[in-house]
Amino acid sequence: MKEAILFDKLNNLKVRCNLCNHRCIIPPDSFGICMVRQNKQGTLYSLVYDKIVAQHIDPIEKKPLFHYYPGSKSYSIATVGCNFRCKFCQNSNIAQMPVDKGMIVGDNISPEQIVNSAKKSGCKTISYTYTEPTIYYELAMETGKLAHKEGIKNIFVSNGYMTKQAVDMSADWLDAANIDLKAYNDKFYKEICNSKLDFVLDTLKNMKSAGIFIEITTLLVPELNDDKKELQKISSFIVNNLGPETPWHISRYHPTYKMLDRNSTPVKSLQLAREIGIKTGLRYVFTGNVPGDDGESTFCYKCGYPVIKRFGFSIDSYEIKSGNCPKCGVKIDVIE
Repeated sequence: MKEAILFDKLNNLKVRCNLCNHRCIIPPDSFGICMVRQNKQGTLYSLVYDKIVAQHIDPIEKKPLFHYYPGSKSYSIATVGCNFRCKFCQNSNIAQMPVDKGMIVGDNISPEQIVNSAKKSGCKTISYTYTEPTIYYELAMETGKLAHKEGIKNIFVSNGYMTKQAVDMSADWLDAANIDLKAYNDKFYKEICNSKLDFVLDTLKNMKSAGIFIEITTLLVPELNDDKKELQKISSFIVNNLGPETPWHISRYHPTYKMLDRNSTPVKSLQLAREIGIKTGLRYVFTGNVPGDDGESTFCYKCGYPVIKRFGFSIDSYEIKSGNCPKCGVKIDVIE
């Protein structure tokens, strides 16, 4: 347990958490919506500061980040908990554990130990992933600052619900993020995720302004967020606010958790969404959860040459030369 950051003390020993955009007002002995931050007599505490529930060495492509140190390994960690209630949660066994089972579990591992493990493993980055990193921000921040001293970069895989205060506080140690832009309609966010779209859009713009490298993921769910006009809105937002060089990952949905009432996303729907993104002006649009699809690879946006060929999370060939396409010479927007 560790005293939280970014909270206000209110009357009657209540507190307001300012870490995510729920901005929970929490009475004494109660919890925020994430269920891992508790008010104890007028002071907010993180209950997961040193409770690591997952540690793995992953390909960075699994985050997914395709244009940030492609082909490298990322030391990936998580605690339990989330500030969303997505009915299709892909990691519900740990993300929703505090809500569904009333449990907070994990091994006591310090930021120093995480950084040492990442360094020994030869990973270029540490990813705060699997669950929502915002809810274990104190751990991520302390780990991230130590990581920078060792030349290791930091990545958030997040739902994008951080407040501007939290984004600003992250600017000097958070290097990259893959943010879920789950839909472009408030009804989806409210009914499926228990959140609001506008806050996610604000976070994306704030991260871009802070100089954090961004890639976007949209899990395409049949009949909920796969309308052509909605996909056009998502891709237009990315082009106009984050830049045409921003990679957009369109991932295939499979029935899980509380949303077992619909089929997996047709591959044709993913391919159509990719076409929409490219026609809107995005340079790099990828299909996810479809190993072997052409949409896994990076193509030069000028001449169409496949500069990075992928299968799943593996790179089959890498032909970028000094940051440029080997065929036409145009700059490819990849951090190597």
